[in-house]
Amino acid sequence: MGIGFTNAPGMIVAFLVAISFLVFFHELGHYLVARWCGIRILAFSLGFGPEIVGRTDKHGTRWKLCAIPLGGYVRFYGDEDAASRPDFAGVDAMPPEERAKTFNGAALWKRTLTVAAGPIANFLLAIAIFAVIFSVYGRGVSDPVVGEVVADSPAAKAGIQPGDIMMSLDGQKVGTFDAVVRYVSVRPGVPIHVTVERDGAPVDLTVVPERIEEQDQFGNAMELGRIGVVGTRDSGNFRVERYQPLEAIGQGALQSWHIVVSTYDYITNVFAGRMKADQIGGPVRVATMAGQMASLGIVAFANFAAILSVSVGLFNLLPVPMLDGGHLLFYVIEAVRGRPLSVRVQEFAFRIGLFLVLALMVFATWNDTIGRMG
Repeated sequence: MGIGFTNAPGMIVAFLVAISFLVFFHELGHYLVARWCGIRILAFSLGFGPEIVGRTDKHGTRWKLCAIPLGGYVRFYGDEDAASRPDFAGVDAMPPEERAKTFNGAALWKRTLTVAAGPIANFLLAIAIFAVIFSVYGRGVSDPVVGEVVADSPAAKAGIQPGDIMMSLDGQKVGTFDAVVRYVSVRPGVPIHVTVERDGAPVDLTVVPERIEEQDQFGNAMELGRIGVVGTRDSGNFRVERYQPLEAIGQGALQSWHIVVSTYDYITNVFAGRMKADQIGGPVRVATMAGQMASLGIVAFANFAAILSVSVGLFNLLPVPMLDGGHLLFYVIEAVRGRPLSVRVQEFAFRIGLFLVLALMVFATWNDTIGRMG
């Protein structure tokens, strides 16, 4: 039974809950490490634009909720704006004891840790969510046994037979049928070396996944690689496994890593021309999916939030000025050169970064619009 989140107001509520939760943890990572490093923080904001409500704590940090709930920021002492662009002239004019409290005046290792803490917080949050799901609700798994082979499919042409046990793909061992699906789905058109166990002996085969378009239960189109093997509940010994807390954390970390790898594989396939870029979505798609997952229950919504948290962490690690990854790239260059890039170069890089981020937002929104029209 649904809980009414597939209508427009419900989708908006689910989206705001999910995105605010993830943004809060991301910015909290920056905040906590900056405080530990002795960097003064001027503002901690959920959202952008006009302030709706806020308060200033005893450390002089303004905690506020703003009108546009599509992100957030931590503004450090010595920043020119919410994007953490340094106020170079202002910082240089400060006495040394004041400059030490600014972000730009802090030691390189302190700036690096502070910036990296945001994406790391998102990854840790995802691991924690997955760990709770796996320990409390468990996870459905099945052995990598082929129950059926679709006629004229890539698997049939490669010689895969019902009853085969998938042992490895391109030399990587697989322990569950989901692992097979996950590996194949992001490799359409790419030959995969498959080792199966048949009648107790290994058999080496090569299969080339075909690119197909599927729709989920909500009608969302997905472009995937498929080889045409089906795992059945009986053949795969389907079961629900629950994990002890420490093991659940390990499984949560592994699940988060799978998302990272799948995202990287998808981007690689887009640039290689094997997959379309229409899976890159913006706020509209995220809001729609949040509502859809919420309608399926708390576990589905929590799982979606964990996946989204990994995505937020990865996005912020892109080596684009304005994003955390761009700042970290500057710090790597500074460590190699022994001094930071010039003010002129950094300001130019920030303008390029702003253009790239805006271009990606426009592209994602275009995908959202085309998807809804389709």
